[in-house]
Amino acid sequence: MRRGTAAAAALLLVAGGLAGCGGAEQACGGPLPAPERLVPQVVRTLPHATDAFTQGLLVLDGKIYESTGLEGRSSLRVLDLADGAELQREVLPPEVFGEGLAAGPGSTLVQLTWKNRTAFVRDRSTLRQTGTHRYRGEGWGLTTLPGGSFLMSDGSDRLTRRAARTFTPVRTLTVRRKGGASDQLNELEAGRWAGRDVVWANRFQTDEVLRVDLECGVVTGVVDASVLSDEARRTAAASGTTVDVLNGIARLPGTDRYLLTGKLWPTLFEVRFVRGG
Repeated sequence: MRRGTAAAAALLLVAGGLAGCGGAEQACGGPLPAPERLVPQVVRTLPHATDAFTQGLLVLDGKIYESTGLEGRSSLRVLDLADGAELQREVLPPEVFGEGLAAGPGSTLVQLTWKNRTAFVRDRSTLRQTGTHRYRGEGWGLTTLPGGSFLMSDGSDRLTRRAARTFTPVRTLTVRRKGGASDQLNELEAGRWAGRDVVWANRFQTDEVLRVDLECGVVTGVVDASVLSDEARRTAAASGTTVDVLNGIARLPGTDRYLLTGKLWPTLFEVRFVRGG
């Protein structure tokens, strides 16, 4: 996917379960519903490294795992969930552009690349590469679904379900949205909302996070995270840096909150999603 060169930083964002699902049941067999309008309610903030071009974000084992991009600067990092401090780092080969990140089978992580058509399988404790998967096209976002299979984005309006151990394509879901675009789907995070399986998807070069019903691919909610982008820009400007676009969402297990991040942002925002005006 094309990337800007401006700075981006990290946000933490938490999603809460609201009553209703924006009409997903109806949409699976009828007209598309108008998506529910949501905004992030900030619970707390953490500092984040302004050299992290965030492409994937994951909370696991009480730690934050982050995949960063750009050729010659891509990495996999482990951060302290309490204060955002870096605990560990594995640097990718200079020709590789790191992308989405998800938990794999056993104690593994799977890290996508943009145009290299390769996913790295890594040991969760050491971050060292233990294997690879190959795929066609570009790699953007990745998340683990209930049952262990993966869901992957490629920058279009399509999401591909992949087998847990072989990474082979199983199903392709086209995302549909009433009254707005559903393309440029980027970083992903699976979750539950009002009793249904959903995936949260960043839309590249926007401040939107879409809530997509996984049964029928309908957008049932749209988070306007512009308030977080504005805050990240103000904080960066005060220290003489710049930010890039919103990207990176991770669920805090056992809570109604998520982490949201951006490329080169100086702040991590922990938030709940609540109804907007």
